[in-house]
Amino acid sequence: MPSYAIQLAQDLVRCPSVTPVEGGALDLMQAELNKLGFDCTRLPFGNGQARIDNLFARRGARAPHFAFAGHTDVVPAGDIMKWQHDPFSGALCDGKLFGRGTADMKGGVAAFVAAVAQFVQHTPDTGSISLIITGDEEADANFGTVKIVEWMKANQQIPDVCVVGEPTNPNRIGDMIKNGRRGSLSCHLQIDGTQGHVAYPHLADNPITRLLAMLAPVNGTELDGGNDYFDPSTANVTSIDTGNLAGNVIPAMVTAKFNIRYNTNHKSDDLISWLEEHFERVGGPWQATWLTSAQPFVTPIGALTDLMQAAVETVTGQKPVLSTSGGTSDARFITTICPVAEFGLVGKTMHQIDEHVDVADIDQLTNVYHEILVQFFKGGS
Repeated sequence: MPSYAIQLAQDLVRCPSVTPVEGGALDLMQAELNKLGFDCTRLPFGNGQARIDNLFARRGARAPHFAFAGHTDVVPAGDIMKWQHDPFSGALCDGKLFGRGTADMKGGVAAFVAAVAQFVQHTPDTGSISLIITGDEEADANFGTVKIVEWMKANQQIPDVCVVGEPTNPNRIGDMIKNGRRGSLSCHLQIDGTQGHVAYPHLADNPITRLLAMLAPVNGTELDGGNDYFDPSTANVTSIDTGNLAGNVIPAMVTAKFNIRYNTNHKSDDLISWLEEHFERVGGPWQATWLTSAQPFVTPIGALTDLMQAAVETVTGQKPVLSTSGGTSDARFITTICPVAEFGLVGKTMHQIDEHVDVADIDQLTNVYHEILVQFFKGGS
């Protein structure tokens, strides 16, 4: 018979919580956590179709205070006909659990709930444990963890540390802990020119020429040499569009999009100023719209990372490396209130057709999370 963690993961996958729809996933979580003695608070934010539901649950009122964090929303399944199994069936096959969100990150959520259930059964009166669970991570994340954190600040619900259950491991449980993330800065750049016949370029102003010069610093470049915690900051062009279908017409306008993933050597405002000064030097009319979706952060090597590495090594026999690689996560919001790091399942198939995880990995991750709790409360910090 499957373990409690695997059964809970199956039940979560069966909730069609495609962002921003709650899909019954938070209702299920609240019911399970109520059984474990948690006080649950639903935290809906936003209005109308943008309204997002979230859940904060806490057991205990004394220090020390440990938190897990995760999300129950998932990306769309894509072409269901290409799946081996219904993406919302939670099918078990050949030692694997299939379904949208198994890796990212309903399997991780199920594992930390199962770990908490095991822990409180044997140590019922030790400090406080909180769960921060959002339904808005996979989309814009405007009404998810960022808003929960604001509520936590206002209601004196600040944990001492937090572990986020994102799928951090490249190949097997024990590979990697994420103790930081790069920032993300995106730009939509529009260059205006004068349309004309390609045979008479002197009568036109080709905006593409100026665009290529403007994009030179961000066209597949590294902006620095990295630092002790981060690889080099990188910049890449993601789109160029003139809307011009004719081969003999110089377009009147061209747009481009690019993204910078930057480390703690930079601030977004400084990057924007640097690039806008460059655009001005190139010259001509231009407009830039900027979006900073994440600031870089790092949790330095210390008590939390040491504890997590020790717990993972105790369970798996492997000491995980610390990394700040990959995309953004909700840890960028939690870092504003307490030390935070991430550890979860193997993420090879996340967001793919036939997303799946090994069921043995869910049970092993549960054991890791349990060991983290044991070591945290043993140390009292």
